[in-house]
Amino acid sequence: MAAEHGSDLVQVVVVLAAGVVAVPLFRRLGLGSVLGYLAAGLAIGPFGLRFFQDPQAVLHVAELGVVMFLFVIGLEMQPSRLWGMRRDIFGSGLTQVAVCGGLLTGLGWLLGFPLPTAFLAAMGFVLSSTAIVMQILEERGETSTLAGQRIVSILLLEDLAIVPLLAVVAVLAPVPSGGSDTSQWVTAGIAVAAIATLVAVSRWLLTPLFSLLANAGAREVMTAAALLVVLGAALAMQAGGLSMAMGAFAAGVMLSESPFRRQLEADIEPFRGILLGLFFMGVGMSLDVALVGRDWQIILASVVVMMAVKSAGILIVARMTCAGLREALHRAALMGQGGEFAFVLYAAATAAGIFEPRINAVLTAVVVLSMALTPLVVAAMRLLPEPAAPPDLDGVEGAEQIGAVHDHVLMIGFGRFGQVASQGLLARGIDITIIESDTEMIRAAAGFGFKVYYGDGRRLDVLHASGAGHARAVLVCTDRPETTTAIVRLLKAEFPLTPVMARAYDRPHVLALLKAGVDFHLRETLESALAFGTAALRQLGEAEEALGEIEADIRRRDRARLELEGLGEREAARALMHGNRMVPKPLTRPRQPGQALSRETEAVIQEAAERDALQQDGHPV
Repeated sequence: MAAEHGSDLVQVVVVLAAGVVAVPLFRRLGLGSVLGYLAAGLAIGPFGLRFFQDPQAVLHVAELGVVMFLFVIGLEMQPSRLWGMRRDIFGSGLTQVAVCGGLLTGLGWLLGFPLPTAFLAAMGFVLSSTAIVMQILEERGETSTLAGQRIVSILLLEDLAIVPLLAVVAVLAPVPSGGSDTSQWVTAGIAVAAIATLVAVSRWLLTPLFSLLANAGAREVMTAAALLVVLGAALAMQAGGLSMAMGAFAAGVMLSESPFRRQLEADIEPFRGILLGLFFMGVGMSLDVALVGRDWQIILASVVVMMAVKSAGILIVARMTCAGLREALHRAALMGQGGEFAFVLYAAATAAGIFEPRINAVLTAVVVLSMALTPLVVAAMRLLPEPAAPPDLDGVEGAEQIGAVHDHVLMIGFGRFGQVASQGLLARGIDITIIESDTEMIRAAAGFGFKVYYGDGRRLDVLHASGAGHARAVLVCTDRPETTTAIVRLLKAEFPLTPVMARAYDRPHVLALLKAGVDFHLRETLESALAFGTAALRQLGEAEEALGEIEADIRRRDRARLELEGLGEREAARALMHGNRMVPKPLTRPRQPGQALSRETEAVIQEAAERDALQQDGHPV
């Protein structure tokens, strides 16, 4: 018995170690955490190092991660918001399932498979992986975007589709299932009763229950209650013959307007993350490497063809539903794989005698490989250049319509930073010419009385039309560092006598701007961060005279930092005057041969060595 417990503990340690090693490595390589979990599962599974022999047992437990994930998603979906998405759910979602299912069914039938086999193989692959798609959306911060919400809507419809598909398996079974019409009606009645009970409990019972637990002050009981809600909803739906994931999602939706929504989300989050990672590792363990090696031509061709056909169907539907080309391509790349419900459908088809065991094994390998390839396809999509679609200039004036201007200030970029920066100039009656490349921003600014022209500051003709050569100063307030640097280079090359002031992003961006010849730069968080730190010290009781000394010390250290970064004394002094700031890091590194440092820098280095109080390197700010 002790040996068995020891073996279980070894497996737990192995799972944790594999995830801890693989996920950061894959994320560092830009491949995402999903592919890291899949690779870790493959490495420790029955076809790798063999720490696990039964990946289905791991998947059975890890499915709770998908359940909890959908519960958290449901918490973000108020019923009114979900009702507003009904066109995407039953419009785009149903159309995508029908089109992709028809294309893949036709492909299988043309290849000589019986129609029932072709249909179920196709429909299993049509159901995208909710876990993988949602994880990628979450990592990229796209869950709450309009395009992300459309994808979520389609995923919900696909999750719902597993219920009628399992019923179709029973209908297509070549052998009698032993059931009767009466038993099927009883099953349907149980499903409806489960849904009604879940809605009633979620709507009228759970909020009073959580209020009672909150008043009791038992934090661990609140966590236990949150788990009870998720698992109880999943169990109720499973007992009714429905999807556990849909039960958890429905419970989340019902609680989305509860005052305990954020508390529930915080309680579930640690379990959700761990179990979802375990699910991906279970999928990786399920990949039969021996089968792939034996039938690799068939499996590889099937993966490529099925993903290509499904992606083409998704692209067609997305364009039919008025999605932009970029959004349609992104959706096709993100949803082109088979999903976890395919395993359920294929297992049911095999048990019913529709699939042969070898077909089931090949299709399962195809689905697993398609899931593993999805992060790579999405990463490749990010390398594509942005489409050169013409902007919507309806009601927007271009820079060529500015006309002759003199003695003005030219501002390039009118986002949050530019809007605040312009207020002081306008208060003094200074004439500002503003150009911006975002037409929606131009229209929004017009609603507040601002006259903003459309123009790309990286184009020389736009700069000439905007009067850059006659401007008292050019303020570059664009959001993207590479855009800002390109504009500064062009301005200093064509209009060297015009002062150029630029918004900087981080330390490397500061160095690039200085090399481009910028006259003034300010990192976007500089003044707010210094003011925030000063306020914190004041709140902690520091004397006012000490606050100025501390800020001066930070700036003095920054001057030394800039010099050590390879800048000359004059540039470092200018950066100091402009209020530049760097994250502190050790100043005791050896100087380059022949490098002369100022006395002030030598003093800072000596002080740092003596006090040993500087922080280590962090992310640039």
